[in-house]
Amino acid sequence: MATPSRSLADDIRGRGDAELIDLVLARPDLARPAPADLTSLAARAGTRASVQRAVEALDRGHLQVLEAVVVAGDAAERSVLLHLLGTDDAGTVDAIVQDLWRSALVWRGVDGDHVVRTVPEVLGTAVAGLGAPMRELRPSSPPEHADPDRIRATVAEAPDDSRAMLERMTWGPAFGVLPAAAPGRTTARWLLEHHLLVPVSTDRVALPREVGLVLREGRLHRSTELTPPDIEARPVSLVDAAAGGAASECLTHVDELAAAWGADPPRVLRAGGLSVRDLRVTQMSLDLDPEHTAFVVELAYAAGLVADDGEVVPVWAPTSEIDEWSSSEAGHRWATLAVAWLGSTRAPHLVGRRGTGTGPANALGPDVQWPAIRAIRREVLRELASLEPGSAPDHASLRERLAWRRPNRSAAVLDEAVEAVLRESEWLGVTGRGALSEAGRALVAPLLPLLPAVRGDRATQAGGGNTSNGKRAARGRGDRGSGSGGGITSTEQTPPEAGAVAEGVAAAMSAHLPSPVDHILVQADLTAVAPGPLVGGLGSFMRLAADVESRGGATVYRFTPESVRRALDAGWTAADFTETVRRSSRTPVPQPLEYLVADVARKHGQTRIGGAAAYIRSDDEAVLDTMLASRDLTPLRLRRLAPTVLVSSADPRVLVDLLRDNGFAPVHEGQDGTVVHAETPRRRAGSRRRGPGPMVSPVDRPYTQTLVDGLRAAEATADQRRVEDETRPGPRILAMDPVVTLSLLRDAVADRHGVWIGYSDGHGATSRHLIHPQKVEGGRVRATDESGHEKSFSVHRITGATLES
Repeated sequence: MATPSRSLADDIRGRGDAELIDLVLARPDLARPAPADLTSLAARAGTRASVQRAVEALDRGHLQVLEAVVVAGDAAERSVLLHLLGTDDAGTVDAIVQDLWRSALVWRGVDGDHVVRTVPEVLGTAVAGLGAPMRELRPSSPPEHADPDRIRATVAEAPDDSRAMLERMTWGPAFGVLPAAAPGRTTARWLLEHHLLVPVSTDRVALPREVGLVLREGRLHRSTELTPPDIEARPVSLVDAAAGGAASECLTHVDELAAAWGADPPRVLRAGGLSVRDLRVTQMSLDLDPEHTAFVVELAYAAGLVADDGEVVPVWAPTSEIDEWSSSEAGHRWATLAVAWLGSTRAPHLVGRRGTGTGPANALGPDVQWPAIRAIRREVLRELASLEPGSAPDHASLRERLAWRRPNRSAAVLDEAVEAVLRESEWLGVTGRGALSEAGRALVAPLLPLLPAVRGDRATQAGGGNTSNGKRAARGRGDRGSGSGGGITSTEQTPPEAGAVAEGVAAAMSAHLPSPVDHILVQADLTAVAPGPLVGGLGSFMRLAADVESRGGATVYRFTPESVRRALDAGWTAADFTETVRRSSRTPVPQPLEYLVADVARKHGQTRIGGAAAYIRSDDEAVLDTMLASRDLTPLRLRRLAPTVLVSSADPRVLVDLLRDNGFAPVHEGQDGTVVHAETPRRRAGSRRRGPGPMVSPVDRPYTQTLVDGLRAAEATADQRRVEDETRPGPRILAMDPVVTLSLLRDAVADRHGVWIGYSDGHGATSRHLIHPQKVEGGRVRATDESGHEKSFSVHRITGATLES
C-alpha cells in the first residue's frame, strides 16, 4: 500500500522495490539513461516529454479516469470521480486509479490523490472537451459566477436560441466564433451578459468548465468506457490449409520477383524508391494487383532479399542472401519473411498515396517509412490471438477495440492501417480465412508479454449469448498483471531475437505448406498444369520455358514460341527441352508441343549476328534479301558485303531485338563463330550488412531489478554521506542531468519549496546555495537566497540540486 507523501519525489522514494520495478516496466523511458538516484528518477518521471509518452499510451478507460482526476482536483473524494464518470463501478475506478499511481501519473498525498504537475499541461486546457475554469478565463470573476446552482438556474431561464447555442458547445469544442449576423450576436450577448460564456478575443468566446459540467449534468464524458468493447467473431474452418496455400503463393511471388529483377533490375530513383513505371512492369510480371505487388516488393526488401546495389547507376537487385534463402526449406523461407514483416517499420499500403513530397509515395521510397505500423501490426495480431482458434473477427468491432486501446490516434488513419494489416497478414499466410493460423500464433506468442493486457477484457457472447449465428465475442487474455502499468504500454520494450522466433514459426508453418511436386501434366492445348509448388530445378525450368497463365491451387503454364525461344537462347537444345518435358510430365508429350519446339528450333539460329560494329550472315540469301527490302529495318542501315553477309552500325543486341520483332529468328555469334547462349543474367546487389548494431539492454524485469538495486544502493550511500556531512550546512548535492535539474526547479516553483543547489562560478569553483525559486525561464532561475535578496542564476552553471529537507 502506498505511503502518503508530500510530493511525487517523496512518493517515489517511499515505494518498495516491487513498486519501483512496476513503474520502470510501465515507463521504460525512465531507465535510459539510468538515473543516479530516486530523486533523479522522480524528476524524470515528472518531465513533460516522459509524461506525454505515458499519456499517449493510455487506453480510453485509463484516459477517462485520468481526465476525471484532473477535473475533480487534488485530493477529491472517490464519490466525486464516480459522479464525473457517470458510473457506480467503484472497484474498476479504484483499480484504474491504482494503475495510474503505479505509473506515476498520480501520486498519493496525505489528503488524497494528486495528479503529476505536468499531466494537465499534456492534456491541455480542453480536458474531455471542457473549457478552462472560470478563474482562468476571467480571474476577476466573483466566485458565485462558478456556482453550479446559480448556473443551473440561469440556464433554465435562457431563451431558446441561447439554449441551442449552449447545446452546440456542450460536448466540445468549448470555443466558438461570434456570428456575423445580428441575431446571432444578440443570442451570444445574452449568454455573455449572464456569464455563461466568456469572451477571449474580439470575435471568440469560451464556455467555462463549470458551465459545461452543468450542461452535461455533471458527467465528464458523453459515454464512459472503462472496459474494452467486445470483438464479434465467427467460426471458420480450414484456417491452416488456407494460410499454407497463401504462404506458398507468397514464396512463389518472391521467387518470381527475384528472377525478374535479377534478369532486368529496375533503376533506383534519385530520391530513392522504385518508379511507378517499374512497379507497373513488376505488377504485370507477377500478375497481381498494385497493392499486392507493393506488398511483395516491400516484403522482399524488409527480409534483405532485394536492395540498392550501390553502383554508380544504382538498381534494385536481389542480394546474395537470395541464393541461400531460395535453397532453404520452405518453412524456414516463410519464417524469414514473416519475422521480417512483423518487425518492419515500412507500410506498403502507403504506396501510391500522397507523400511528403510533391507526388505519390513510391515503393521502397522514404515516404513508406512509418514506425507506428509495427506497433499496429502487433496490436492487431494480439487481438486475433485473444480469440478462440478458428475464429475470424468482424473488422468493424476489431477496429473499435483498437480505437479504445489507442484513443489518441486518428480514427481514420488507424482504421486504414488495421485494414492494411489484416489484408497483408492474409496475403502472407499469418491468417487464413480471417483467423489467425497456427504459424501466426507461433509468430505472435513471444510478443504477447510485451503487449498490453488491459483490465476489463471480458468474455461475452454476441447477441445476448446466442451462438447460433456463429458469432463469438473476444476472450481477454487476462486482467491487469503485475507490472503491466494498467493501460500504459511501452514502445521501447525489446522483442525476442528473430532467430529464436523463426525456428518455432518455421516448424508451425512447414506442416501446412503444400508439398513440392516433381511433375507436371502437359495438355494438348500447349498448357501444363503444376498440381502444387514445383521442386527447385523443375520450377526454374518452367519459369524459363513457359509463361504463367493462372495461379491458384494449381499453376497453369503455357508454352509459346517466345517462351521456347527463351529456353533455346539460354542454351537448351530442342532435344533437351523435349526430353525434360517428357521426363517431368505424368502425361504424354502432345504432338503440338513437339511441333512447336521443332519449328522454333529450326528457325532459331538461321541468322547469326556478330559485331564489326555488327554483321549479319546467313546461308540463305533469300533471308538477307528480305531484310534489305524491309522498310521496318531501314533504321539499321543494313549493307551487303557478300551474298551471305550484311553489316550494320547498330549494336548486336539491338539487331537481335529488332530482327526478332520483325519475324526473324537470329542468334548472337561470338568472335570465334560459336553461338553465344543468352543465359538469364543473375544480377546481385551487395548484402545489406546487418552488424550487431548498438548494444541496448531491453527494459525487462531482470534489467529493471538491477536498476532498482543500484538506486537503492545509491540512496544508502547518500544517507551515509549525509551522516558524515552533518557538520556541513544543508544536504549533499550530487551532480545530475540538466533536464532533471530543470524539472526539480520547476516543481519547487510550483510547490514554493526551497532548493539546495551547487553553483559553479567563472573560475570553476562550486558553492552551495539555499534558494527559493520564483521563476524558471530563458535558461535562468530567478530566486531569493537565504538572506532574502532576489538573485538570478544561470541554469547551465547549476551542477546539481536537491529539495530542502
